[in-house]
Amino acid sequence: MDKGIAKFFEGLGACDNGAEWAKGRASLRETWETCERSDWMIWALRRIGFRDDRKYRLFACACVRGTPLADGRTLWDLLTDQRSRNAVEVAERYAEGKASEEERQEARVGAADAADAAAAAAYAAADAAYAAYAAAYAAAYAAYAAADARANARKWQANLLRQWISWDEVDAAIAAYQAK
Repeated sequence: MDKGIAKFFEGLGACDNGAEWAKGRASLRETWETCERSDWMIWALRRIGFRDDRKYRLFACACVRGTPLADGRTLWDLLTDQRSRNAVEVAERYAEGKASEEERQEARVGAADAADAAAAAAYAAADAAYAAYAAAYAAAYAAYAAADARANARKWQANLLRQWISWDEVDAAIAAYQAK
């Protein structure tokens, strides 16, 4: 273990869990290459000043399209309202310079409207389910299954992020951060 790694992440203000995990790594490169938490990786990238909105946007879209769910579907399969799918498609085109800001804003509003409609339906379903003890028991069981699915999804996203952002890019951002 490199004590400099612990100090590096401490200096970034890492959460206790993340800092503790990083302490077990031999190098910053190993930390990047073995992390299974895309949220931690993105947090670290932002803290060291890595700014590539195009890559972040395309990574987010790729996560929506491909993040696996426990039942074999992906997040994309959950987007049953075309307005939500359109928002992802427009975001991809926007990242590539093929959609205007106006198109992006229209897609955002459409997706927000779709989310509001879905939330209203979910609240109604939750109210109905709350009345039944069996539903509450099933929800608790689903929560345990969801934790495993969440860990698998994070691992998948971490591997995807490494495809979008190379170690060389991370290393250059770390060098620039440390030079400040």
